[in-house]
Amino acid sequence: MPIQRVVSKLAKTRVLLADPELRPFVPQTLPFSPSSLEDMLGRFGMVYVKPVNGTFGQGVIRVERRAGRRYPYRYQSGVRTDRCSSVGVLYRKLLRVKKPGSYLVQQGIELLKYRKRRFDIRVMVQQNPNSAWETTGMIGRVAHPRRIVTNYHNGGTPMPVDRLLGVHMNRRQLDEFLGKLAAMGTSVASALQRKYPGLKEIGIDIAVDDRFVPWILEVNTKPDPYIFRKLPDRSVFRKVYRYAVLYGRFRKRTARRTLRRAAV
Repeated sequence: MPIQRVVSKLAKTRVLLADPELRPFVPQTLPFSPSSLEDMLGRFGMVYVKPVNGTFGQGVIRVERRAGRRYPYRYQSGVRTDRCSSVGVLYRKLLRVKKPGSYLVQQGIELLKYRKRRFDIRVMVQQNPNSAWETTGMIGRVAHPRRIVTNYHNGGTPMPVDRLLGVHMNRRQLDEFLGKLAAMGTSVASALQRKYPGLKEIGIDIAVDDRFVPWILEVNTKPDPYIFRKLPDRSVFRKVYRYAVLYGRFRKRTARRTLRRAAV
C-alpha cells in the first residue's frame, strides 16, 4: 500500500476532536468566516488564521483583539502588521492579505519563549520495523524575532528540546513531559490511522503554554525528516531516516550514502 497523505488541516483536526483522550489538547478550530472570526476572538482574544491546505507556515496570520482601544484589532502576516477599528474592517483586510484558497480560524495558544522568542516542538512518529507506531524524534523550533511562525523555511531556528524546555522546568519535570509527548505522538498516529489506514509517518507540531499543557497545533503527513540533521545527536536522524527507508519513502540504494553522511 502506498504511503497515504492527508492535506486538509480541518479533516485531520476533526479526527482528533472525535477522540475523547486527545480532544482536550486540540485548539478550537473552525472554517474562516466573519462570524467564526468574531466568535473566536471574543472567546480567546487571539487566534491564528491559516490555510486549510498550507505548508511550511506559509500564509499564517496572527490576529488579536484588545478591548477598550481605539483600534482593538491587530493582525500580523509575515513581518507586516496592521490595526483595525472593527471586526468587519479586519475581515475585509484579511481577505486581501490571505493567500487564495480556504482558510480556518484556530484558537491561539501563547507559546513558551526562549530568550524572548516563541518556540514549538516537532514530534516525529513513524511505523517501526514491527509496523507499530513509535515516537522517533523531537526537535524545538524557535521563531525568528520578527515572525509569528517557527518553521525553518520562515527563518525559524531548530534547537534541542532539552535546551528550550530546560529554562522552564527541572530535569524530573522535563523527563516526565517528554514521556508525555512521546505517548501523545503515538496516540495521535493511532487515531489518524483508524481513519487513514495508509499512514506510515506523521509530524506533530506541539505548542506548550505557560502551564506546560501540550497543544496539538497541526499534524503533517509528509514531515521533513532532514530537520533532525540539525540536532547534535546524529543518531536521531539516522533512526528517522532508516525507518522511512523501511516503509518506502526513500530508495534503499541511496540510503547508505545518506546515512554515512549523517554519521560524520
